Amino acid sequence: MSQTVEFYFDFGSPTAYLAHRRLQQLGAEYNCTIDYRPILLGGLFKATGNTSPVTVPAKGNYMLAHDLPRFAALYQVPLTINPHFPINTLNLMRGAVAAQGKEYCQAYIEAVFNAIWVDRENMGDLEVVGRVLSDAGLDAQQIIAGTQEPEVKAALISNTEAAVARGCFGAPTMFIGDDMFFGQDRMQFIEMALQ
Repeated sequence: MSQTVEFYFDFGSPTAYLAHRRLQQLGAEYNCTIDYRPILLGGLFKATGNTSPVTVPAKGNYMLAHDLPRFAALYQVPLTINPHFPINTLNLMRGAVAAQGKEYCQAYIEAVFNAIWVDRENMGDLEVVGRVLSDAGLDAQQIIAGTQEPEVKAALISNTEAAVARGCFGAPTMFIGDDMFFGQDRMQFIEMALQ
């Protein structure tokens, strides 16, 4: 029986990018479904009293210069630390909410993750976002307009509140059934659960 991994993510997190890449590999290997749940990491941090690891300078420097590149090498995926990091992802995450259930959802997720963590694009700039989405063959104008719809804005807030209620305190967070797994460095436990 195929299992589902619920994946709570924010594009602005390099660890969420790495988890996304590893989940793609595991999804192909174990024939599982990845259920993308867009949240706003800043809202999650505020609600739980958590902060980004990069707020501790020594930890942030270590993660960006050593830890994350090691995991990228382990997973055999590209990763380039974005010079514009941290990026305001509010509209990008609204775009992910608007894309849910639509045929272009996966293409949107790929385009945004790649733009930030491979191509070093400044995805906090709306003109850059439009170009990146158009280059990916997506209707940038429609997607950007969708980020301003009241129901999309409300859904992102609701997703984030639901994540908090479920026990999430950061991203990436994954669930298989009721079992929670936090952080891309716990992917071996996801694989064990899928076996």
